[in-house]
Amino acid sequence: MDYVLTVTLPIYLGIALGYGVVWLGWMEPAEVRTLGKFTVRIGVPAVLFKSLAHQTPAAIFNPDYLAIYAAGSFAAMAVVAWVAWRGLKRPFVLAMLQGLGASGSNSMFVGYPIVVQVIGPIAGVALALCMLVENLLVIPIALALVDSATTGEGKGLGHSVLATLKSVARNPLILAIMAGLLASVCGIQLPLVLDRFVAMTASATSPLALFVIGGSLVGLKLNEIRSDIALIVLGKLVLHPLCVLGLVLLFPPANPLLGTAAVLIAAMPMMSIYPVLAQRQGYERLCSAALLAATLTSFFTIGLGLAWLPAAWLPAH
Repeated sequence: MDYVLTVTLPIYLGIALGYGVVWLGWMEPAEVRTLGKFTVRIGVPAVLFKSLAHQTPAAIFNPDYLAIYAAGSFAAMAVVAWVAWRGLKRPFVLAMLQGLGASGSNSMFVGYPIVVQVIGPIAGVALALCMLVENLLVIPIALALVDSATTGEGKGLGHSVLATLKSVARNPLILAIMAGLLASVCGIQLPLVLDRFVAMTASATSPLALFVIGGSLVGLKLNEIRSDIALIVLGKLVLHPLCVLGLVLLFPPANPLLGTAAVLIAAMPMMSIYPVLAQRQGYERLCSAALLAATLTSFFTIGLGLAWLPAAWLPAH
């Protein structure tokens, strides 16, 4: 229990600090959003580049890991969307957004700070691989299905996927991943001063990201349909990690620590931009409420997950 609290409490204290500062009026929500932009566009890319550039290509290219995490994510998405659409009789668009909430982890802001404490530096590689799955597969396909159901222009799923991928290609996170992969494959080493600057920027990212999450939760209310919220939260915090766990047990990655990372990242609450992704369809209030509920509940579910991790899944000491 001491180990679990040592790993999780600093994370949620960082979130609580951000919440308290905004709630007390010491910072405005707009200022927190500015910090969030810095984190996403500068800080996290620095983490991704640093993590990949300092690894060998053999340590990075893990098609088994990518396949496991992608398959587990799509399984969780499909189950939750099906239950919402057929079981709860929700519109297909809402059902797909609920499926997205159950399959897209907050791997950047919550997942990485926790996983790096559990498995060490290889957490950066796991983060980059998960973000490839999330940004190139999970989010584009879910949003493409939503768009294909809401537009009457007859452009179809393929057009929606292509448009989403074009937007993703300009994402600084993806550009940082590509640059880190290139540096690793080509053996490029940054000058010492520049390398230290990147490392310094990366080191500031985790606490700042947690602060931003806390500040962004101020004002959210759990006042939407409880069955919809419960479905999203259970899908994200229980079903998603179970799907990934089952695949890890069936097809263990070559590096066991990556299997640990995959399950832990899947156990995180949904990405903080989840309500933003639902704005176009008018479901941002429901998704915001689900985000708040999942973030609060994850303190307990992540703690249980860490407590149940077998010793073989942890680094040797």
